[in-house]
Amino acid sequence: MLQQYQHILVAIDGSYEAELAFKKAVAVAKRNDAELILIHIVDTRAFQNVSSFDSAMVEQVTENAKSTMEGYVDQAKKAGLDKVSFSIEYGAPKTIIARDIPKAKNIDLIMIGATGLNAVERLLIGSVTEYVTRNALCDVLVVRTDLANKPALASTKKPTDNSDK
Repeated sequence: MLQQYQHILVAIDGSYEAELAFKKAVAVAKRNDAELILIHIVDTRAFQNVSSFDSAMVEQVTENAKSTMEGYVDQAKKAGLDKVSFSIEYGAPKTIIARDIPKAKNIDLIMIGATGLNAVERLLIGSVTEYVTRNALCDVLVVRTDLANKPALASTKKPTDNSDK
């Protein structure tokens, strides 16, 4: 019997790579008749050094995230998925994606973009994707290609780019 996933988690952080992961997760959820759970983590470390920190700032970030996530849920439903939900969590993205949500929601597949950070951010705080692939207790699919299975970076190249010659 083929592996059948029941509960698929996809991490959404606003990056192009997360968008690719979402699109592929919708396709995988449809093929498996699985529940798709979208997660957005508000990294609370980003607020630690803000001297004028107040709850209004967190509320604004949360409202923006909620609006974005509702848009993703709508897209998934228009694509034919019935079982779609989202969650906005607060804390360290690495452990929430790799351990907390998978345990709480009985996740059997995590789909995540190859990277959502620039090189400096990866150097300073480490790659969430790398941590998740090393520490998750379930299968992890790292999305590096678009829906046509073309490398994501290749699809953003300009037609006049002659660097391959």
